[in-house]
Amino acid sequence: MDTEDAVVGPINIGNPVEFTIAELAARVIALTGSSSEMVFRPLPSDDPRQRQPDITLAREVLGWTPTTALDAGLEKTIGYFRGIVGG
Repeated sequence: MDTEDAVVGPINIGNPVEFTIAELAARVIALTGSSSEMVFRPLPSDDPRQRQPDITLAREVLGWTPTTALDAGLEKTIGYFRGIVGG
């Protein structure tokens, strides 16, 4: 929001390290010690084939790059929700 008027549109932020949703789910299950099982269903026809944000604009315009590794971020998020719901 605090950029020059010439900067318009969305600026992707995220981690450009690509991983699948199945890999993410497996990490969450492992980090939480959950007994949940993953269920695989057919993907919708408009499901994105790539989940890797292009953060070039964030680097160039905002000087932003990710600083938190996936597992570290998941651990903080899991801790936050454990604090809310207990356990």
